[in-house]
Amino acid sequence: MTAAASRLVCAGCGARPGLLEPFPFRCPQALTGDDVDHVLRRELDLAAVRFPADDPEPNPFIRYRTFLHAYHVALRAGLSDSDFCSLVRELDRRVQKVDGHGFTATPFARSAELSDRLGFSNEGGVWVKDETQNVSGSHKARHLFGVLLYLEVAERTGLADPARRRDLAIASCGNAALAAAVVAAAGARRLHVFVPVDAEPAVLARLEELGAHITVCARQRGDTGDPTVGRLLQAIAEGALPFTCQGNLNGLAVEGGETLGYEIVGDLAAAGTTVDHLVVQVGGGALASACVEALQETVALGALPASPRLHAVQTRGAWPLKRAYDAVLARCEGVGPAGARSALRYAARHRSEFMWPWEHEPRSIAHGILDDETYDWLAVVEGMLATGGGPLVVDEETLAAANALALEATTIRVDATGSAGLAGLLALRDSGDVSDDERVAVLFTGAIRQHPSTGRKRDEELSRARHPVAQGL
Repeated sequence: MTAAASRLVCAGCGARPGLLEPFPFRCPQALTGDDVDHVLRRELDLAAVRFPADDPEPNPFIRYRTFLHAYHVALRAGLSDSDFCSLVRELDRRVQKVDGHGFTATPFARSAELSDRLGFSNEGGVWVKDETQNVSGSHKARHLFGVLLYLEVAERTGLADPARRRDLAIASCGNAALAAAVVAAAGARRLHVFVPVDAEPAVLARLEELGAHITVCARQRGDTGDPTVGRLLQAIAEGALPFTCQGNLNGLAVEGGETLGYEIVGDLAAAGTTVDHLVVQVGGGALASACVEALQETVALGALPASPRLHAVQTRGAWPLKRAYDAVLARCEGVGPAGARSALRYAARHRSEFMWPWEHEPRSIAHGILDDETYDWLAVVEGMLATGGGPLVVDEETLAAANALALEATTIRVDATGSAGLAGLLALRDSGDVSDDERVAVLFTGAIRQHPSTGRKRDEELSRARHPVAQGL
């Protein structure tokens, strides 16, 4: 394998940070108000890597290290393969000390009970990827551990000065903030967290335990967009590093999330099967973007026969991704793949015509996907168009029914945000767009957390509404 098997490229303007840039998180050509969708993407030299289907290593950042930009930079800057693996293990031990356990492959398997409850045949069914037992209780830590890994490589190779560490910053009210705080604590780095006024007390208490510096951000009259993001942008302008899952602020956050997709592909190959659909809940879009990239790469490497149809789920409280998808589709309707590529190129350079902050403060029980914008929208729209999938907007009744079904039919203690992909599957079954003999993958991405005052679980407070499909009708 060559030492430079990856590069970072802006999807909007084509700019490339230098290979040995210490903080290659944002496009170097990004200018405020230029209306270009500046999001860095990691591109692999697929001729220089192979998919490690037979590797028993449980730590995804070691098993899939040859796909990581941090690994390629480490080799180029003088570290050995053994040095890199030792670094991952050292950081993972620190994560384990902070959170009780480190990174390992999470379960992905067919749920017989869910499949039966939703009326699937033996040939079809629901495959669940369970991220609720991952570091900090969600998939978010994957994204941010990848960023920490790059920062550590930069310091250990002399690209960055460890004596002049810059503070880290994130805007989040839930799983992303908790993941950032765990990973930052493991890396002994100072973290600023900008949270909304309705952030959960349990989350705030844990952030304080982890040493995060919390700023509560109220939405002011006349504000557009998320006030926490506005405060985050101010902190970045003042010198903080974006320790966030928003692709436009930190493109490297996506590749850590791709390890989730690689694990799915490896498990499917081991089981000798495939899936026809992948249904992913979308807020800022990093998870769906990571899945798109991982599946495209593994198809190109021959590890997966074809990408499943991608369906992206948002709530009726806020659905900026569907709004953008519809606008792109309107420009390419009836003109085939070439028209789609042309429409996407146009969208990349005219962002404000496709993506803008939601006009009203959104509300939903799936509060973790209420981002005012989908920051990685372009990659997700590309993925849906390429695979024949599409966006889904689900109502509160369906979100509640999906969460109740998940809790009843599995042993997974997933919250309403984490089971929103299952709500999308209920909608697809209800519309007849998924047949009985098709195989569908969903991601359970966030664990239920207790309220500190009462100890009651969030699922006990959810509406017990039932959706007809959830009843097996």
